[in-house]
Amino acid sequence: QVQLVESGGGSVQAGGSLRLSCVVSGATSNDYYMAWFRQCPGKEREGVARIGKIGATAYADSVRGRFTISRDSAKNTLYLEMNNLKPEDTAMYYCAAAPWMLREWTYPSQYSYWGQGTQVTVSS
Repeated sequence: QVQLVESGGGSVQAGGSLRLSCVVSGATSNDYYMAWFRQCPGKEREGVARIGKIGATAYADSVRGRFTISRDSAKNTLYLEMNNLKPEDTAMYYCAAAPWMLREWTYPSQYSYWGQGTQVTVSS
């Protein structure tokens, strides 16, 4: 059974940094497309960043240049390095895994596995 467990969220001031981690168990993360999503109350889940099976990355326009997605295969762990955080980055952040991509990576419905989420709060 594949399990994803996020950590690293917290409260920071605008301009600060955080690094989120997502530990994968029950599977090899390299066998999956991995992504970070975020969601605010009352809003749809939004794709933040994705890393492909061989390392290709993609980012939402709102975070490109500030966030970096990476993967440590030896630790079976996905990361999201977030710099220059803004109040609009406040959300619950989720990691997700998909065995294949049939649509644009930002569609949540194609991800088979999700973590429980970690809260990020950025104050101005």
